[in-house]
Amino acid sequence: MTNPDIHFKRITAQTVIPICQLSETLTPAQRKMVTDNAISIAQAHFSENCWLRAVYADETPIGFIMLHIGSDYDDGIDCPGVFLWRFMIAKPYQGLGYGRQAIDRLLDHLRAQGTPELSTCCGLGEASPEGFYKRLGFVPTGEWYGDEGELKLLIP
Repeated sequence: MTNPDIHFKRITAQTVIPICQLSETLTPAQRKMVTDNAISIAQAHFSENCWLRAVYADETPIGFIMLHIGSDYDDGIDCPGVFLWRFMIAKPYQGLGYGRQAIDRLLDHLRAQGTPELSTCCGLGEASPEGFYKRLGFVPTGEWYGDEGELKLLIP
């Protein structure tokens, strides 16, 4: 069996429901750490600084990714530059390396645009994605967005 092609696709009227339903695959603890995709998609449509995509493995939707570009007080994100606002991989596809491949694909995209670093934040505790981000090279900054710690990754 070959490895699937992990890539991004725009979310359309035809795909929005399956992308929203991916949130339902997460464990209760994970759902406390990750905002539902439906809410994220709604927030994106009210932000002038948002980029969002579905994550696919070949032709199967497996996750969701959303960036915020530039500081915007109205969006509640005071981060100059690129901020990984939301990221999730559906539970059946976790532990297969797809999350890492999706972030690698994102970094290729950002590198091509000359983006020097990527910021994100996450809650701590049960089901926290902090370990995932640290394994990718993100480093805690000591700054906080509410109750979520900020992490940064320099893009080589």
